[in-house]
Amino acid sequence: PPALQRGELALTRRISNSPSPFRLESAMLLGRLAQPVRSRSQLLLGARRRFWGWLNAVFNKVDYERIQAVGPDRAASEWLLRCGALVRYQGYQKWQQDYNGLPTGPLGKYKIEAINATESCIMYRGFDYLDGLKHVTEIKLQKCIYIQDECLQRLSETKNLQKSLLQLKIISCGNVTDKGIIALHKLMNLEYLYLSDLPGIREKETTVRILQQALPNLELELDLE
Repeated sequence: PPALQRGELALTRRISNSPSPFRLESAMLLGRLAQPVRSRSQLLLGARRRFWGWLNAVFNKVDYERIQAVGPDRAASEWLLRCGALVRYQGYQKWQQDYNGLPTGPLGKYKIEAINATESCIMYRGFDYLDGLKHVTEIKLQKCIYIQDECLQRLSETKNLQKSLLQLKIISCGNVTDKGIIALHKLMNLEYLYLSDLPGIREKETTVRILQQALPNLELELDLE
């Protein structure tokens, strides 16, 4: 407002005509007054983000006792659905999406065959749940804000996935770079890889060449700018 501007101008003039100690302290005060005040909505938004970040980290904490008690597939199913992902079991067409609706039965009856992690909050700290899965052939990672290069490196180093994984789709994961994609060359039986909307990939030609040399039978489909 004009009145506020006139007041700031008058204060500035008084500072410039004052002895140096007062001038310095007053200038510092004026600088603090001139800083934008964070609105209540901004503070609430920041608090909300911190809360969800904390909650998502809790969802990804690995319960090793649970893995021992119910088996790796059941424990991994609970982790994935808790984080908003879907799973499909070997021999079934239906995708499981309701945590409370997970099927019950003898230990080890339901084996995870496919994972759809679209818009889920899975993150690196939960990837130990993947170690015991022996039947996963398909994984889709789409719009996963916590998926980064370290996650793909961890995925590619998982012994069971190196044997079983046939199809992998990575779409709109903004934290993935060439480094993470190149790490996928360890998935020795991978037959199909789809990459789309990954702005972190800057050396597309080099990355593709490395993958094709390591996995000559890989069908690689790209939708990258």
